[in-house]
Amino acid sequence: MPETPAALMEQLYEEHAAALWVFCLRLTGHDRSRAEDVVQETLLRAWRNSHVLERPPGSLRSWLYTVARNIVIDEWRTHRSERELPVAEVPEHDARGDKVDELLLSWIVADALQKLSVDHRAVLRECYYRGASVAEAADRLGIPPGTVKSRSHYALRALALALEEMGVSP
Repeated sequence: MPETPAALMEQLYEEHAAALWVFCLRLTGHDRSRAEDVVQETLLRAWRNSHVLERPPGSLRSWLYTVARNIVIDEWRTHRSERELPVAEVPEHDARGDKVDELLLSWIVADALQKLSVDHRAVLRECYYRGASVAEAADRLGIPPGTVKSRSHYALRALALALEEMGVSP
């Protein structure tokens, strides 16, 4: 083999890159881009371990195939571990489904509430979120019970309008 590192890499590439790419193509399920990445990483590792380049051609190709295979396996293990979360016990299936829709809806309602007046928000907070009766809400807010009733009526109408403007339909 030639003496300079660049010449060694050129010869390595000429002798092994095509066969290594075909091998990597099979390993990656015919994903051309991933196969190219694996070939590049394999040749880079060979260059970093220049003592390997002194092996006979058959032994060197075998080493390259082993490195490529290990790279693909390591990628697979890494991706698998990113997708899986270890848990002490298998969680029970929640028949009610996930809470994503509820969470998104609560964010939308929170945004719509910000469009209401302070008085309307206060009445809705007391009556609907804290579960206060009209009399309790009137005491907490310092307003007559009739005002609580009318404000809650108009606040609900304004909230429905704000939700409708945001694209939320009943």
